[in-house]
Amino acid sequence: MPDLGQDLLRPLLAPMQRQLDLVQELLERERRLQREVVARLLGPADAIFDLLEQSGAAMRQQAEALEEAGRALEQTAALVKAQAELFERTVRMAREPTELAKSVAGVERRGRKPAAKRKPPPKRRPRRST
Repeated sequence: MPDLGQDLLRPLLAPMQRQLDLVQELLERERRLQREVVARLLGPADAIFDLLEQSGAAMRQQAEALEEAGRALEQTAALVKAQAELFERTVRMAREPTELAKSVAGVERRGRKPAAKRKPPPKRRPRRST
């Protein structure tokens, strides 16, 4: 014998189940819409942060290039100083025979300008390690 209660409830359950499915679908759509809204709202902020990160990386590359250029300039300066010292020594040595000949001949030594005084090298700042 079929249960009369079940027979009476069955026509009511189908529309209630349909309503429950619709509410669940509505909640899923609302969640999806919330995700889209948040993504669109925060998308420009993400783009800004991406650009800032790229700018930081570019600045770091520039700093490293400047450090390399500084080292290259230091090396070039050292080479030019060495060349100046060699040139000055060469001039002094080339002058010695003429000075000796002058002294043998009794010619007075011509007053020479003293060589430019060398400046002490600038104090180096300690490098910061990064």
